[in-house]
Amino acid sequence: MSRRGDRWGTLALVLIAAALLMVLPLPGVLDLLRPYWVALVLIYWVLEDQGSFSLGLAFLIGLLLDLLTSSLLGLHALSLVIMVYLVERFRARIRFFPPWQQAATVFALLVNDRIILLWIATLLGEPLPTWHYWLPPLVGVIIWPWLFLFLDRARIGQRTPRA
Repeated sequence: MSRRGDRWGTLALVLIAAALLMVLPLPGVLDLLRPYWVALVLIYWVLEDQGSFSLGLAFLIGLLLDLLTSSLLGLHALSLVIMVYLVERFRARIRFFPPWQQAATVFALLVNDRIILLWIATLLGEPLPTWHYWLPPLVGVIIWPWLFLFLDRARIGQRTPRA
């Protein structure tokens, strides 16, 4: 298999795992803390593998996530397209930030995503969520360094020559 095929295979496996983590049933308290796994994976991949992601691919992944989570069609698609655009736009800066600044940037991206989802919910006339709504970005920024290292190892591991 070519290196490009290995890269896409690794990305597909990681995205499937992230999507499964999004729908995995959890007890009430843990469900409130569930980070946006797919967004975290996409942030990593756009940062580290330039040119492998397009806004159209982010849109398709978002639509699949909408179907998987039974949410409003286009909700995750819109939020992922905006997130991927922002990461691509500021990739050169974010990539060379020290880890604590990179984590702060990831936090800002995840909060931005929550604001977009909140905006859509208010347009639909849904009631405003409680303060628990803002916990997943905090959990996402806490797990970001370890997720970054794990994904980096998976991505680099697929590039090592095989005997």
